[in-house]
Amino acid sequence: MDGSDTAGKCPVMHGAVTASSQANAAWWPNALNLDILHQHDSKTNPMGPDFDYREEVKSLDFAGLKADLIALMTDSQDWWPADWGHYGGFMIRMAWHSAGTYRLADGRGGGNTGNQRFAPLNSWPDNVSLDKARRLLWPIKKKYGNKLSWADLMLLAGNVAYESMGLKTFGFGFGRADIWGPEKDIYWGAEKEWLAASDGRYGDVTDASTMENPLAAVQMGLIYVNPEGVNGKPDPLNTAHHVRETFARMAMNDEETVALTAGGHTVGKAHGAGRGEDIGSAPEGCDLEEQGMGWRNGTTANNGLGRHTMSSGIEGAWTTEPTKWDNGYFKLLFKYDWELRRSPAGAWQWEPINIAPEDMPADVEDPTIKCMPIMTDADMAMKMDPAYRAISERFAADQDYFSETFARAWFKLTHRDMGPKARYIGPDVPAEDLIWQDPVPAGRTDYDVAAVKAKIAAAGLSVSDMVTTAWDSARTYRGSDLRGGTNGARIRLAPQKDWAGNEPDRLASVLAKLEAVAAATGASVADVIVLAGNMGVEAAAKAAGHSLSLPFTAGRGDATDAMTDASSFDVMEPLHDGYRNWLKAHYAVSAEELLLDRTQLMGLTAHEMTVLVGGMRVIGTNHGGTAHGVFTDRVGALTPDFFVTLTDMAFKWVPKGRNLYDIQDRKSGAVKYTATRVDLVFGSNSVLRAYAEVYAQDDNAAKFVRDFAAVWTKVMTSGLA
Repeated sequence: MDGSDTAGKCPVMHGAVTASSQANAAWWPNALNLDILHQHDSKTNPMGPDFDYREEVKSLDFAGLKADLIALMTDSQDWWPADWGHYGGFMIRMAWHSAGTYRLADGRGGGNTGNQRFAPLNSWPDNVSLDKARRLLWPIKKKYGNKLSWADLMLLAGNVAYESMGLKTFGFGFGRADIWGPEKDIYWGAEKEWLAASDGRYGDVTDASTMENPLAAVQMGLIYVNPEGVNGKPDPLNTAHHVRETFARMAMNDEETVALTAGGHTVGKAHGAGRGEDIGSAPEGCDLEEQGMGWRNGTTANNGLGRHTMSSGIEGAWTTEPTKWDNGYFKLLFKYDWELRRSPAGAWQWEPINIAPEDMPADVEDPTIKCMPIMTDADMAMKMDPAYRAISERFAADQDYFSETFARAWFKLTHRDMGPKARYIGPDVPAEDLIWQDPVPAGRTDYDVAAVKAKIAAAGLSVSDMVTTAWDSARTYRGSDLRGGTNGARIRLAPQKDWAGNEPDRLASVLAKLEAVAAATGASVADVIVLAGNMGVEAAAKAAGHSLSLPFTAGRGDATDAMTDASSFDVMEPLHDGYRNWLKAHYAVSAEELLLDRTQLMGLTAHEMTVLVGGMRVIGTNHGGTAHGVFTDRVGALTPDFFVTLTDMAFKWVPKGRNLYDIQDRKSGAVKYTATRVDLVFGSNSVLRAYAEVYAQDDNAAKFVRDFAAVWTKVMTSGLA
């Protein structure tokens, strides 16, 4: 065929399989979108259910891989030549921008899934040309195949790049499994335009702390801050405030921030030798013949390679020897006064005044040509902000201290979202326990479980108290960065013991009894909390006429205050919990959307969410003991009454406030129950109603108990390495 067929003859609906198609969300934009609970379905994974990357990578030839990466660093390719014959700076930028999307507030982003391969990250303006870095790595990925994920390879390439240029790194852990499609659960901002002005994501752009949560970058499409200054207006002291806020939202302190900024700019260069308008489409928008490679550089006057490369628009290296790990960044920063100038692409950058020729870096193609070094607005902040300057001066005076601090900060940057250290694999895993890894000592497994259960039964706790306490301990788990969960029993420690969502007075009373059981039996408090929750569920099932014995895995440990970075747990405080029908306050986001966010972080599906909410309601676990959504006359029994009532047309549902409804008898008008939006969404949303109807059927009471038990067990074991 010659492609001349008219649209009218085409046998498929035009646009049906492209972004231009009219999806349900386009027709009904206010409908609850459950897609984030269904992403990364097994159907998208080509490896099959029996493939376990974490087992596969253990047989990787670690030494051979490292040798291949070192060789790659200086194996310059004509189609994308290496600056100064060394790809080190390029690979570091790729690794940095993979890991650097992590944010502490929700644990999302980061390099743990290899998501830089997919939109939107593969086409972010800040990631210009990183598609080429991944193509340079392809021969190595091809060689090691299933034993090496893209997620591990991209970060390892940055690690090896530093080592090849002289840095002693802190270590490396393998074990990051790849995803096979874009991540739909990450909110990158509400802007509809790349690099739109920062103002929209701040309450007040002059106050960096007012940036919208959970965002960390100052503009759509940037990893951190605008290198030219806030909204492209150079002002190092103002930029310093935004750098500090951005890095804090990545769990970095001032010293780590200076180390990462300086260490990242000790090697490599920025590229802005041409015109921004000469850069082609991003990878996700390219024509088929580009084969997923975007940002075609250059014009007919040059080939867009080497010294003509365009990416950020800023042009130049930060140090005299950009392929060597040294203290050159601080040497130039403090030796010279700097003034604002424009790059060839028109971007603002700082350049030194009266620089000595011997301090100028060489051209990337011709070593006889000397070029002007540069600093970004963020670099100048390291000199002009008083706190940053004090740290920078200390690093300038002590190269070894700088190298050690950077190596540790780089390790934290590239491993923060991997979860407990027990998940790290390979010969270069450091032995030291680091507080940001949320260390938990191993718990005992040799105690008498039956004896523990007997003492719990004699403690006089209600079913609600046992189930609620176990739930509150477990719900902190985040699959995004594998933090939280029951292991460690940090619900006993600050800040969790004082969180409003945990009902501190009730919690203290329950914990006192469970801690006594742990002390008397040798079990950890963490295990006792879970056992008590299991016993509560089993008792609720029995009250509904079902025999249930939940599986239990022993060995959780108890963390201490010294093992707990309390400030990094502050951001994990629940401000809502649809499972316990609680909102700390009213928010712009609806209660049911908040429920979806919590559910996705916990790694649950829409079906699992449905059965779990229904069971929690009838057991009587609502925050503060409210009756909202408790659609049963048998509170404490694990019945499907929640779903039976919700689908019963004998009732009507009457709004009574912003988040409150009466459930009235249609004939008499009498109020039988009350409900919240989270309760009623399981009847109003077509997908959730389909699940609810399954459990409302007369023949599925036993299935409901089995399914609830399975989800409960999944929640209680989440986070166990």
